[in-house]
Amino acid sequence: MKILITGTAGFIGSHLAKRLVARGDEVVGLDSINDYYDQRVKYGRLERAGINEDVIEYGKLVQSSQHANYRFVKLQLEDKSSLDTLFSEEKFDAVCNLAAQAGVRYSLQNPQAYIDANIVGFLNILEACRHYSVDNLSYASSSSVYGLNESLPFSTSHNVDHPISLYAASKKSNELMAHTYSHLFGIRTTGLRFFTVYGPWGRPDMALFLFTKAALEGREIEVFNNGNMLRDFTYIDDIVEGIVRVIDNPAIGRSEWSGKQPDPSTSSAPYKVYNIGNNNPVKLMDFISAIEKAIGKEIPKKLMPLQAGDVPATYADVTDLVEDMDYKPATPVQEGIDKFVAWYREFFKV
Repeated sequence: MKILITGTAGFIGSHLAKRLVARGDEVVGLDSINDYYDQRVKYGRLERAGINEDVIEYGKLVQSSQHANYRFVKLQLEDKSSLDTLFSEEKFDAVCNLAAQAGVRYSLQNPQAYIDANIVGFLNILEACRHYSVDNLSYASSSSVYGLNESLPFSTSHNVDHPISLYAASKKSNELMAHTYSHLFGIRTTGLRFFTVYGPWGRPDMALFLFTKAALEGREIEVFNNGNMLRDFTYIDDIVEGIVRVIDNPAIGRSEWSGKQPDPSTSSAPYKVYNIGNNNPVKLMDFISAIEKAIGKEIPKKLMPLQAGDVPATYADVTDLVEDMDYKPATPVQEGIDKFVAWYREFFKV
């Protein structure tokens, strides 16, 4: 297939592009390369795919020096005119939209960034799919949509009308927007609620990166909610495998779906939402212990209260993913952390 992946300077997008290029798909990567976090990591991800920083120019497609079937363009999703031109010229078979303004805490100080990238940008993706005949769209949602829900494990059949951050609200909005376009225009859309993704090339604003950096620099770490957090940490390779299966098996309308007893994760339209999580929540203090084991020393800790916008626990019910895709993430946390720490030491030479 010819696939557009947005967010390919990002964590998940860079891994997905590598996987699809390796299996022979023609891939166009897109990213705005914003400065939300250390751009060295973003350019490093691109460079390992043969996209060198010095040849990147806004709006210009760049050919990978390593892969004949991979090109990249620096572009903002809010730039509707340029996005339409890209769709018109390239004629994609499928789109996987992973580009977004990420981060729960950042949304408390910079709400406009989430409206621009996650709402306006996603609308532009939907409109481009509509007008340029792309009927296979997968996109990143988030476990944060579960908000105030305390019923564990989180199921896609649960109500998600009580988000507690603008980031979460923007992701729920994406799901609603996608359903509308599935219903009105027949675009097959699949939303993926990711659960705390980690691994090599991970985001510098995430706990694993922050904790590892602090530990190797001899600094203490801030542990929120006094360490009483549960997270369904999911290794990057498991996430990518789930996305690939979704791209290869786009959503279908369910004839048995009933508006009298509506399942929010499916529809009579070709629309679906999946959880992608490890289905095995880990205590934050146990996660930190695994980092200490990988690094070989204890990390000093400062216990902090729960931060605004954070939820105390995440736990994914992945029944639908298992039934529909015959797949369930399974990488052990210690194995994943060991691989991340090895990558971190190599990339930052520490």
